[in-house]
Amino acid sequence: MSRHKHKLSKKAGQPPGTLHAGGIPSTEEVRITVMDYDAAHFTEKTVSQITECFPFRDTETVTWINVDGLGNTRIIEELGQCFTIHPLILEDILNTDQRPKMEDLESYIYLNMKMLSFLDRDKEVKVEHVSMLIGHTFLISFQEDIGDIFDPVRERIRKEGRIRKFGPDYLAYALIDSIVDNYFVVMEKLEERVEELEEELVLHPTQASLARISRLKKDMIFLRKSVWPLREVISTLEHSESPLIKETTAIYLRDVYDHTIQVIDTLETLRDMVSGMLDIYLSGLSYRMNEIMKVLTLIATIFIPLTFVAGVYGMNFRYMPELAWEYGYYTVWTVMIGMVVLMLIYFRKKEWI
Repeated sequence: MSRHKHKLSKKAGQPPGTLHAGGIPSTEEVRITVMDYDAAHFTEKTVSQITECFPFRDTETVTWINVDGLGNTRIIEELGQCFTIHPLILEDILNTDQRPKMEDLESYIYLNMKMLSFLDRDKEVKVEHVSMLIGHTFLISFQEDIGDIFDPVRERIRKEGRIRKFGPDYLAYALIDSIVDNYFVVMEKLEERVEELEEELVLHPTQASLARISRLKKDMIFLRKSVWPLREVISTLEHSESPLIKETTAIYLRDVYDHTIQVIDTLETLRDMVSGMLDIYLSGLSYRMNEIMKVLTLIATIFIPLTFVAGVYGMNFRYMPELAWEYGYYTVWTVMIGMVVLMLIYFRKKEWI
């Protein structure tokens, strides 16, 4: 599971609303893109200075400002001052360990969630913190890293699709829908990992298998913390009485809510499967140990009577009837081999071998 480890203890004792970028280096690259559109017009550009975004605050068109990278707190603070964003909301934007939630502040709606993507080269899930501010004519999104899964939404805006006829609330729905749809991709990849591990545990469990089970359990716990609260966020957004969320958009949010429930059900199923893998691993080890003990027991059982015979004729008594017998040596071998064959036949009949 790819995720940053931030030291939140550094914020202890600081005043509320203090902007702190956690474990993200302050020199991390920040990319700002702006898409401004309505049904007839469209503008897209990448800005180098945050002040270039300020003129879009009072336009009648819909403006989507996307900030990739949270390392530069000055940019977040200046953008917050321009759009009158509460300091506590700015603090939540920079808190990448924040659980998904929604806040209705009348003039705008704040929500954050986790964007999941599967890294095929590393076979692990990347979790990225995403925040959105939904205003009357604008939507500002903040992403933890550069790069996202919103390209299909951008293409729909460029091609004068349905999205150009609606406001920022519909744009927010489109972005949320992209995030939730990508959850299904991640769940499919995780399901493949779970099935592969389950097959490995049945066929040839190793010590490395136990480490993979532990890692997968931790991943599932973290994913559950990221996905479960999203159901409440979308439900609250759908039933919000805020004029920023139109009734026509609430219908689409209901569809996203249904998708979220499906993702949660899939995640719970995978968690149950992973939880049962430890039992499978221990059962596999116990079975292998029993097989080994059975083989050793059979070998010991075969050699007990042979050892008895060898022990009897290994005694150093002077007068033993068979010592002077011409065929005594061959007879003893015949008896011992016959005993082994009879025991093997008996074991086979009992299905012990």
